[in-house]
Amino acid sequence: MYNILVCDDDREIVDAIEIYLTQEGYQVLKAYDGIQAVQMLEREEIHLLIIDVMMPRLDGIRATLKIREKSSIPIIILSAKSEDVDKILGLNIGADDYVTKPFNPLELVARVKSQLRRYTKLGNMHNDAGENIYQVGGLMVNDDLKEVSVEGETVKLTPIEYNILLLLVKNPGKVFSIEQIYENIWNEEAIGADNTVAVHIRHIREKIEINPKEPRYLKVVWGIGYKIEKQ
Repeated sequence: MYNILVCDDDREIVDAIEIYLTQEGYQVLKAYDGIQAVQMLEREEIHLLIIDVMMPRLDGIRATLKIREKSSIPIIILSAKSEDVDKILGLNIGADDYVTKPFNPLELVARVKSQLRRYTKLGNMHNDAGENIYQVGGLMVNDDLKEVSVEGETVKLTPIEYNILLLLVKNPGKVFSIEQIYENIWNEEAIGADNTVAVHIRHIREKIEINPKEPRYLKVVWGIGYKIEKQ
């Protein structure tokens, strides 16, 4: 059973989300500000966090930043604001997905399921059938252990970052458009996906490149998309 932490200062929203998630068989824990959420994550085994942006004491943005220092669990941010800048801010600080209020509860449940599938895949341990290792220069992705290393140093990626990198590193030299990356990773039509993909690409570069501004591995092909450079 998966434990999902729902954090929002609007108790009615928390209770409503709890009803839908409980119907799907999830265990729901509740918090009403960022401080409570951070404390609960330290005490409990949480598999996914749904957190509102605007909250007293510690808002969702700062709470996510703090959580990302120690945890790579999927984080879905809720916000009443629909502007792209807020979505990008959420993704920039390490969130995996973003849902705008008012939202369809069934859509939120679908996004929860999607994030947990990715997280579970990323957490799978060694497969005795043999290691699926993809190596480009000093960059290595072990898809059985779900591990990434650069020059022998382990790199910690979020589930979405890992899946994007895996897609690219499996096909060195092949250029993927933003739409292709989005539809492969999110399994939905790429509408306005440019910023979403670009933010995750930037995060991957920051983690795998010595100099992200002059990347050795993850290259942009202007006007087309991204690729892993053959070494």
